[in-house]
Amino acid sequence: MRGALKTGLTTALAGAAALAGWLATPQPAAACGGLFCNSVQSQVVNQAAERIIFSENGDGTVTAVIEVMYEGQADEFAWLLPIPGVPDIEVSSGQIFNELQSLTDPTYSIQTQVEGTCGSQFRNGTNLAAPGSAPPDAADSGMAGSGAEAPPPVTVEASGVVGPYDFTVISLMEGLDDPADIAIDWLTENGYDVGELGPDVLRPYLEDGLNLVAFKLTKGNVTGAIRPVRITYEADLPVIPIRPTAVAANENMGVMVFMLSNGRAIPKNYKGLELNEAAIDWFNPAQTYNDVINRAADESGGQGFVTEFSGSTDFLEDAIFANWQREQWNEFQAGNFGTGLEMLRQAFNMYGAWDGFDLAIAAGVTPNDPDLIETALNCFNCPMTAELTVDPAALVEGLFINVIQPVLQTHELLTSRTNITRLYTTMSADEMTLDPIFDVNNDLADVSNLHNATQFIECSADVEQQDAPWRIELPQGDVVRGAGQARIWPIDIQEQPANLRIMQLATSGEGEVVEDNRARITEMLIAQGGDFRVDNIDPSDPSSSNNPRRATDPSDPSSGGSDGVMNSDAGLCSAAPGHAGGGALPYFGLAMLLIGARRRLS
Repeated sequence: MRGALKTGLTTALAGAAALAGWLATPQPAAACGGLFCNSVQSQVVNQAAERIIFSENGDGTVTAVIEVMYEGQADEFAWLLPIPGVPDIEVSSGQIFNELQSLTDPTYSIQTQVEGTCGSQFRNGTNLAAPGSAPPDAADSGMAGSGAEAPPPVTVEASGVVGPYDFTVISLMEGLDDPADIAIDWLTENGYDVGELGPDVLRPYLEDGLNLVAFKLTKGNVTGAIRPVRITYEADLPVIPIRPTAVAANENMGVMVFMLSNGRAIPKNYKGLELNEAAIDWFNPAQTYNDVINRAADESGGQGFVTEFSGSTDFLEDAIFANWQREQWNEFQAGNFGTGLEMLRQAFNMYGAWDGFDLAIAAGVTPNDPDLIETALNCFNCPMTAELTVDPAALVEGLFINVIQPVLQTHELLTSRTNITRLYTTMSADEMTLDPIFDVNNDLADVSNLHNATQFIECSADVEQQDAPWRIELPQGDVVRGAGQARIWPIDIQEQPANLRIMQLATSGEGEVVEDNRARITEMLIAQGGDFRVDNIDPSDPSSSNNPRRATDPSDPSSGGSDGVMNSDAGLCSAAPGHAGGGALPYFGLAMLLIGARRRLS
């Protein structure tokens, strides 16, 4: 049975510990009587997705770190990327993606404030209305038979070994009747299992003059050795050639892009999506967030991205490969271990779960017998472990080259630019008709991943606090009303538009509004019983001077910016305010197209 490509099945991380070290700390709770009565109830939202890091390097090159996800037989693994020119290829580390995602995951927090005095407000000193809940669980060789006089239709521009992969970069001769057919024939003859890949998905890229870089696992490697790759190539802007992915894409496949640049990144030819916060169940955001993303993307015709975070890269300096990890590595190199097995076990405890550890072991331990090594790691006194020999210098070198150095290099990449933007969407096969291009807009405000709302318990003497009506004021300026302490979102979120606004962003200015649902959302919430705290608001007129959604100045953080953060003058509790932060376009093949592998349909 042919292998299955995992699409959007990345393990979700809780991220709480990582967030604690960086994200803004909420204000502590104080006594009741009109002040905040409970700590912030924060829930991290995680998505499973294909993950990509782009860096626009400012020198005419782009670097992409691409997560490769695959299940199946090692000899059936093949991965193909259309790409301009001959790229520099290195390996990276999955730990980078895990840490980066946990640091930028959206969180939704509700603070509670009591207005007035309820009857029997406290029982045994406990605030009955505090909404506490836990998150849910290179050679010049051509095709044989091309003829001695004529130039070969296929030229090997570069080849080599990087990490667990053999790779080859090929170019196709100009003027071929069908370069795609010839490319597939060449790949098949040279050991790349192209499976059901047809020429139609490659033809547009080859007709544009792109080369192909093909990866397969080096003989002897297993699929567990698969890891991210880092590719640097000549281009002005990063592009995801999503069209080949449609060959066998899952429904609502997640695509998460981290773009490093010197300003806020935008989807240049896709829509910019601003989520309707009322369509998210703030009591259970982890259960509803991805559905809202799916619906928001569908409302844009399947071609839009949500900006989940954008801001300075300063927080990454001591996060991706922290100072304590550097010190730990230095101590390991200088360690005085009693025996080679003690050194091996210490290396396993520190780096056994990191990408490249198996290659490091192969470099420093003989014999390279996985079963024997596993026994040695788990059985300190087993006689057979005496058969193993550990070369300390070779083990340290192997760890550095295969484990530590890829992390350090990607850490350097992440901190080389001033800004990082996280964009997310989901797409199905029929929506993958346009390759998304990413650019930068320095006029747009930063976007916080911290979303904070306030729940006001409206107390009176004739109602106990657990039965009192309440309102939740959302950062976008709307109010949701309910009653009692049951943590049930009181509106039908499926009836709500998933987008507050759909924008067509550009490299300057605030962009063009394609669809504005703000007035409609407000009317729906008012009909349900919601309202604004400010009197005399015309929700259909964003320019109204007393409308929390009035037109904003992106250079003025107090005005709320273009990301839906409401105006503090309106008396509403806001999220963390934001602050302001040609020619032929080369494509780059980054579509996670694993040829010789079928995607799991689930």
